Amino acid sequence: MLKVENIKLSPGADMGSLSAETARILKVREKDILSLRVLRRSVDAREGVSMVYTVEAGVKNETDVLKRCHKKVSRMERTPGYLLPAPMKPPAIPPVVVGAGPGGLFAALVLARAGLKPILLERGRPVERRKADVDRFWATGELDLTSNVQFGEGGAGAFSDGKLNTGTKDIRHRFILETLVSHGAPEDILMDAKPHVGTDYLHIVLQNLRKELLALGADIRFESRLTDLDVRDGRLAGITVEGPEGTYTLPCRHLVLCPGHSARDTFEMLYSRGVPMEAKPFAVGVRIEQRQSDCDAAQYKQYAGHPGLPASTYKLSCHLPNGRSTFSFCVCPGGEVVAAASEEGRVVTNGMSEFARDKENINGALLVNVTPEDFDGDGSPLAGIQFQRKLEEAAYTLGGGGYRAPAQRVEDFLLKRPSTGPGRVQPSYRPGVTWANLWNCLPPFVAEAMAQALPVLGRKLKGYDQPDAVLTAVESRSSSPVRIPRDETYQSAVRGLYPCGEGAGYAGGILSAAADGMRCAEHICRSISQEG
Repeated sequence: MLKVENIKLSPGADMGSLSAETARILKVREKDILSLRVLRRSVDAREGVSMVYTVEAGVKNETDVLKRCHKKVSRMERTPGYLLPAPMKPPAIPPVVVGAGPGGLFAALVLARAGLKPILLERGRPVERRKADVDRFWATGELDLTSNVQFGEGGAGAFSDGKLNTGTKDIRHRFILETLVSHGAPEDILMDAKPHVGTDYLHIVLQNLRKELLALGADIRFESRLTDLDVRDGRLAGITVEGPEGTYTLPCRHLVLCPGHSARDTFEMLYSRGVPMEAKPFAVGVRIEQRQSDCDAAQYKQYAGHPGLPASTYKLSCHLPNGRSTFSFCVCPGGEVVAAASEEGRVVTNGMSEFARDKENINGALLVNVTPEDFDGDGSPLAGIQFQRKLEEAAYTLGGGGYRAPAQRVEDFLLKRPSTGPGRVQPSYRPGVTWANLWNCLPPFVAEAMAQALPVLGRKLKGYDQPDAVLTAVESRSSSPVRIPRDETYQSAVRGLYPCGEGAGYAGGILSAAADGMRCAEHICRSISQEG
């Protein structure tokens, strides 16, 4: 098989056009192409607009073709795929996974496929019930502290754009993508340069993953919250769980802890039990919302609206003279800004898209970096949580209660005057917005950095800082404010405790969190194998 890269076609070109262009590059007749498979697909909008493909091609007389076209073509290299740990006998005390986000689900999957029959504890509810709870919150402002955008099957990623790109390379990533597809995700994620699943497909995948885990003997317990650790001589001996039928204890020697970035009570419990923790940098800001058609026009120009092109997206950043960094994060093309609170009296925003990305607006976080030096605390590793809470409380107050979010047009924000209503960009946040002056709820250094950055970013992407773009506050949960240190075996100083994923400070997104969960599970498999 031959690998052919950088094949450029006009938007909307079909497989016939791709086959013809591949034949031209290989200098063969089209009928001499025996097979053709797309490996990667992306959009190049730097000069004009084109779709760029990498393909695997099977051709007649492959060796001759390779010699003739060696500058443009290479032979496919077959790299070994991910190998699951070898099956083993389940131990008398099963491993426990806390948290059914990406890290926890894939940790449980690896353990279950190895025959270890893990217990999976999730403080929230199954995704079907969770969706109903979240829809009710968005419609009425009635927050369920157990089941919301942060807590429940799938973690915070279950109500997001479902992006699966990452800046790192790992053999586990292909396994994760193929697992998602086999459980209901679109096959496009196997070839797209910037793959995304979308909230609607993620909910299907989660239900099918649950079915497999149960079939493999995993014990899944929803509405079950970790409340304490039993640590003896520096080693985990058991845990306390608060479940639907009351509080109980479990013997536990191996615990994969995937708390997510919003399990603040869990961090407080760990700190009280002496588990080493440290404050880490994170970022806060707002969601910024523009019309998707304006973003498409800025990037695709005359091709804007072409059915062969995906909804456009962006990735922006700038470094300011004062040393602050301001950047876009979690951009959701054709999506909506969502209420993501998990505590009473605190407003939190996030972004979400379905797979089609076909809603009117595009939104993304506009964030400013925050360091432990910015926290008003006593050096506690939990000082970042208190910083977040104060910010969320200020947004709730400015929004007027009922989890309405304060919002402001960009032109008004730059002039530090309250907005009185929208322009062309209609805010998508539910339960609704209250027009206000965001300088009254944001820390001064955050607001000032955003004000400096908006015109700079507007020069990088035309229309980003358009006057009626909507800023909705507050985005405070971009990543965990704490890290739980671990060693080369992925264990905390408390032996048998494996901090994992985004909440523990070791990942940033669905794909990287899932891979981190797999690595923790692999270490547990080795530990159990050595013990047995």
